[in-house]
Amino acid sequence: MTGWDIRPSEVGGVLGKVATAAEGLAKAGEGVQKTLPSAAAAAGTISGMYCGPAPTGPVAAALAEFGNKWGRDLIYVAKRTANSLNGAAEATRKYVEGDLELAANAQHKALAEPKIDMPGQGKK
Repeated sequence: MTGWDIRPSEVGGVLGKVATAAEGLAKAGEGVQKTLPSAAAAAGTISGMYCGPAPTGPVAAALAEFGNKWGRDLIYVAKRTANSLNGAAEATRKYVEGDLELAANAQHKALAEPKIDMPGQGKK
């Protein structure tokens, strides 16, 4: 790892830009999480005051399936992004302190696959 030659201030600038982009992704995800259930509920089959509430139709089922898959992917991307940002920041701090071994360890740890625990799922 003696070949490291980075500019910490530039790393900080990039990390700031990525963090800003990640905030936008988080806001978009929150918006979808809020609106997807109501869209699925509104996409029932024919109903009315004489028919009672609409049963779940194919569009609502498809939206629910999409939401489940998309939610898992969104959580994965969020955790992967956070791990990358934190790992790069930690590695840069250790680089500045002159501890290249700890910098390499921080970098390696940031590359690990994030563990995704979906809300509402039991332990297996």
